[in-house]
Order: sequence, then structure tokens, then C-alpha cells
Amino acid sequence: MGIETVSMPPDNPAAIQTVELLKRRWLSKKAFEIELSRPPSFEFKAGQTILLIHQSIKRYYSLLSTPNDPNLTLCVHHLPEGQLSSVLAHAETGFQLKLTGPHGYFTFKPSSRRPVFIATGTGIAPFVSFARSGITDFALLHQAISADELYYHSYFQKITPKYFPCLSEASITESSFPNLFGGSISECIRKNLQPGSYDFYLCGEREIIREVTLLVDEIYPESRVYTEVFY
Repeated sequence: MGIETVSMPPDNPAAIQTVELLKRRWLSKKAFEIELSRPPSFEFKAGQTILLIHQSIKRYYSLLSTPNDPNLTLCVHHLPEGQLSSVLAHAETGFQLKLTGPHGYFTFKPSSRRPVFIATGTGIAPFVSFARSGITDFALLHQAISADELYYHSYFQKITPKYFPCLSEASITESSFPNLFGGSISECIRKNLQPGSYDFYLCGEREIIREVTLLVDEIYPESRVYTEVFY
């Protein structure tokens, strides 16, 4: 099994650019989507991140956008105590921030193996970018605590029959999603993914990524794993 852990490169002050907040849309009580202006000549690949900077605060965010979109869109997990997420949750249209990027190597690598995307919470973001950029024939397993945190579920339900939402703690009776699974992400994988060789792309919480990587090593040893950790 091949494992590639994505690490972020150091900041490059020469690449700092200014962007404006264009709009914000709440996805749930815990997350929202924001659209930022795209700097001239800013190029990136689906799955990459940007580093947002406000005063002394710096945070990495995966892009929801496709490389051809006119603006940059992010999915932000709102923490009441979060320094930057709280700013972004209340900022007015036209609010300015700095950014560097693109950063990261969590990009799609075509191969003969079928891709499997596994996300927790707002870790779904790079997979939205993958799908919107034209990547098809993938399976997607998305773990959340409650149904309202299964972000972009309606989009994925329309484009792939292999979308498997997984509720880790809440009762599955709270939603009627097709293929809804109640239990851990590992149990969901065991149930819905036959033994074989795959390209696993994992994005989300460190412990979940570790859990799934061990499972892949056990059941899908000829697969390759790419990871990006959300802190």
C-alpha cells in the first residue's frame, strides 16, 4: 500500500495577495460557504488550499472552486472561539483579507484504480472541487455527527450512485438519505466497499484518517492512500 501524507509548504511572503469577501451562505449552524474575489493570474489545481491571513491570524482552507471559476469559494467550519472563522462569520461584504497560495499536493492522480473519497465534516471541500472539475466514477463516503452536517449531499446524490453518508453519533432516523449508514466510517467502508485495489483520498480529522488508513492496510493492501489532515 502506498501512503502519501500531504504537508503544507512554508509561507511565501512574496506571494501575499489581497481578496475581498463577496458573499456568504450558511450551510448549517456550524458551517458556512464564503466567496472571495480571485486575484489576477491566480492559478491552482482542484484539491489545493489557500492560506488566509487576517492581521496575525493564519488559517489554511481547501478550495471548493474549480480552476476555471471566476471567484474562490471556501467551506468554513464555524467555531465560536475560532479566531478567523468568527471574523469570517460576521464580516460584511467587501471585507478584505490577505492570502497566499495555492498550497498543498492533495490533487487528483489518475490511475487504473477506482478513486474512493472519504471525508469528515468540512473535509468534503476538496472533493466538491474534484467533482466540479470533471472527475467521475468515484465512490464518496462522508462522515458527520448529524444530517445537517452532511454538506453538499444533494449535489453528490445527483452525480454518483456511490455516495454513502455516514452518521457517527446521531440516529439514522433523523434523515431519509439513500444509503444512509449509522455507525463509524470504518464500518461504513466495510459494508459498502468490496475488497480490491483503490486510490483512497482521505480528508478530515487526524484520528479518522489514521483509523481508515489502518483499515485500508488490512483489507485493501494493494491500494494507494493520499491524505490531508484538517486540524
